[in-house]
Amino acid sequence: MQPTIFLVAGEASGDVLGARLMVALATLRPGLRFAGIGGPHMAEQGLSSLFPMRELAVMGLVEVLPKIRALSRRLRQTADEIARTRPDLVVTIDSPGFTLRLLRRIALLGIPRVHYVAPQVWAWREHRVREFPGLWERLLCLLPFETAFFAQHGLEARFTGHPVLQSGADHGDGAAFRARHGIALNAPVVMLMPGSRRSEAPRLLPVFGATVRRLARTHPDLAVVVAASPVVSATVLRMSRRWPVAPIIVTETRDKHDAFAASGAALTKSGTSTLELALAGVPMAVTYRVNPLTAAIARRLIRVKHVAMVNLLAGRTLVPELLQQDCRPTRLAATLAHLLDDNAAASTQRAGFRDVLNRLRPETGTPAEAAAREILAVLDRP
Repeated sequence: MQPTIFLVAGEASGDVLGARLMVALATLRPGLRFAGIGGPHMAEQGLSSLFPMRELAVMGLVEVLPKIRALSRRLRQTADEIARTRPDLVVTIDSPGFTLRLLRRIALLGIPRVHYVAPQVWAWREHRVREFPGLWERLLCLLPFETAFFAQHGLEARFTGHPVLQSGADHGDGAAFRARHGIALNAPVVMLMPGSRRSEAPRLLPVFGATVRRLARTHPDLAVVVAASPVVSATVLRMSRRWPVAPIIVTETRDKHDAFAASGAALTKSGTSTLELALAGVPMAVTYRVNPLTAAIARRLIRVKHVAMVNLLAGRTLVPELLQQDCRPTRLAATLAHLLDDNAAASTQRAGFRDVLNRLRPETGTPAEAAAREILAVLDRP
């Protein structure tokens, strides 16, 4: 019987990574069997999810509290399923709040474990690295500096490249997007990315709406696009009904990439979306707003100078970061107007993006192929 790999993804980005990983694994080792937890992208590759992945998509120290009982039940169910089916390998993908607890719970089963997307303890709560020995047989990193960080703590890690390079974000058709939605050739287009989790979008959308109201006064032909995951698309539709410019809501990847190509500036929450925009060459500002208590706790724990991934990789403030009290319509609208109207500012960002993206490439092949090779090496060990 062919080996079975049990994959666990807990949010939309992990679902995309998991799907690409499944394709790469099946190409390198035809006949592999897959089980576990994933979303629609992994389902397209043949995964029948143990339960709906959306139940795990919760973020924030305060926001997660009402969900603790349900998450604990799903954690127990997942561990029990692994114990019952005895897969040949377990691969957990990001979502450390859930996946690291799962890895600890199944440690005594003797099943090899790989964790894909290293926990960002270099950014905050560095003391947690002491909890990692024994959690996995191999740790796969997306960022080039992470291997040195974990080595300092006696943990081996492998850099496999960042999967944003495979996203296709740089292959959108802006002219087709404008034609599809009746946007004039010279009309400014702004992309808004409020996040893929239910706990993110409701906090940012009111601010985004007020920002659009201000920006539309100085740019009367403004077109607005909101990239929304299926998890939050209904929320975006409901909360944007009174915006002065009716937004174009895109949920499909192809539409989003076409919108990138048409956009002159973007406003995005922190995270992988900043790398998507960088790959597409869209000048951006990064913003975020969470529960004030969550923010207060995070400020005491965060150890890095920048929140935006592009800034971390560049080692400087390449894109503006407007967080918490700076996440205000006046600041956001002024920043977007500057990026739309100042070609030099936009060009400076794009030049920095190219340098950042070059640091994210694996030695050979695609990031998914590099990760698949590492996973198969663990699977093949005696």
